[in-house]
Parts: sequence; C-alpha cells; structure tokens
Amino acid sequence: MEEQNTKPGRSKLIIILLIFAMGALFIWVFIQRSHLTTLVKEKEMERYQLQKELDSMVTEHNKIKQAYGSLSDSLKKKDSIIQSNAKEIKKLLDTEWEYNKIRKKFEMLQVIAQGYVHQMDSLYTLTRELREENEKISQDFKNEQSKNKTLVKDKEVLSEKMNEAAVLKAYGVTITPMKLKGGQKEQPTDKASRTDRLKICFTIGENPLIKTATKIIYIRIIRPDNVVVTKTKYDTFTYHGQTAPYSIREDIDFKGTSINICVNWTKKDTDKAAMKGKYSVIIISEDKEIGQGTFELK
Repeated sequence: MEEQNTKPGRSKLIIILLIFAMGALFIWVFIQRSHLTTLVKEKEMERYQLQKELDSMVTEHNKIKQAYGSLSDSLKKKDSIIQSNAKEIKKLLDTEWEYNKIRKKFEMLQVIAQGYVHQMDSLYTLTRELREENEKISQDFKNEQSKNKTLVKDKEVLSEKMNEAAVLKAYGVTITPMKLKGGQKEQPTDKASRTDRLKICFTIGENPLIKTATKIIYIRIIRPDNVVVTKTKYDTFTYHGQTAPYSIREDIDFKGTSINICVNWTKKDTDKAAMKGKYSVIIISEDKEIGQGTFELK
C-alpha cells in the first residue's frame, strides 16, 4: 500500500522536471534565436556599410579619372585592376557572408586606389612642370627670335646706312664759263656767244668707309632745253638701269681722303654757239648723284 502511494508522487515529480526542462529549453532557443537575429542584422549592416564604401570609392575613382582627362590613359592597366577588384567584391557581397575576407579585399583595393591617385598626382605634377618648362622654352625662343629679328633689322638698317654713307660726295661745285683767247688763254665770261669752255671744279669729300679704289665719275651738262651736252653719240653709260649720255668722264684714284678736282669741257670749232639760259651740272658716281651745280649764260 505504501509503494502504491509513492509511485504517483514520483510521476508528478518527473512531470514537473520535464516541464522545467522544456521551459529552460524554450528560453534557450528563444535566446539563441534572438542572438542569431542580432547576428544576421549585424552582418547585413556590415554588408550594407561595405557596399556603401565600395560604391563611394568607385565613384570617387571615376571622378578622378574624369578630372585628369587624357592623362588617365597612361594608367589604364591599374584602372582595370581597380575595376576588376571592385566587381569581385560586389559579387562577394551579394553571395557570401565572410566579412573578414571581404574586408581584407576591400582594404587591398583601397591601397591600390590610393596608389593610383598618387601616381596620377605625380603624372599631373610632372606634366604641369614639363608644360611650364615648354612654355618657358617657347617664350624664350620667341624672345630670341624677336631679338634676332630686331638684330637683323638693326643690321640691315646699319648696313643700309653704311652703304649710304660709303658713297662719294662732291662739295663746292662751281662751273665757270670761259672765253679762249690766243689759243689756250682763258677768260671768264657769262655770254653764250663767247663761251668756248666750261671749267667745272669740285671737292670729293673724305670718306674712310670707302675702300681704296679707282672711281669713275660722270658729269652731265644739261642745256636749258634739257638736252645733255655730249662730244660724241657714243658717250653713254648705264644710269638707273638705262643708257644715258654723259658730257665728261673722269677716273680718280680715291684713297679715303678728300680730292680737289677740276675738269674742262671744251667746245669744238664746228659747234654752234652755246644756248642762252640756265644750265644744270650733275655729278654721278656708282649710279648715284653725288653733287650738282648750275650756271647761266646770257
């Protein structure tokens, strides 16, 4: 009878223990489930954060490429590595939950991207320095060209002035009409009918710029009717590219110092009397007029 009373009590105890065990198990399951949910949320947050950082880095990288323009073409290989790694990480984020593995890949990608930026900055700095140097060289070259042009122009002007200066000049030109008496005895006159000879005197000025040489001097005596007085029809020379008559030719040995010159033009016995009016005398050397004078016969 006593044994029968203890069995129901033992069964009740077992039931109570089972209830407590089930309750404990339920609590543990609930706690584990809550913990798992928290872990899932944390993992999702980590995935979201990594995705955000990756997108931000790729966007910034593309902006840098665009900012540097054609200069970024020199780093195409490194750019392709960055783009390839970014795609791989994005794929892992969509399919895996190995945070540490993805984080390591992302950190490695950041290092590559930083190296890309550093190289790009170095290339930009070098390119800018080279451009500035080229601009300076170009400007220096232009300046030198301008200086050379100025020097050439100055040289041409100086050469022109030297050429102009290296010309004979005839000063103090005088023309004296003469009457010949008793053969060669001369007597000044201003009468056209009495004029037998013209005595033309002048001074060739000193000019050290002219090399010592024999110089040919042509004298043209021009009548009032603008006809040049000549001795023969063969007395011509080239003047300004054309054949021109001359009255007197005189060859002088010029040595840079001044020379006093007197030449005569004598009328032939068969010539008519001189024309009345104002005459001009032009002295020419090396295609240039170097002196002139006038006289008048009544």
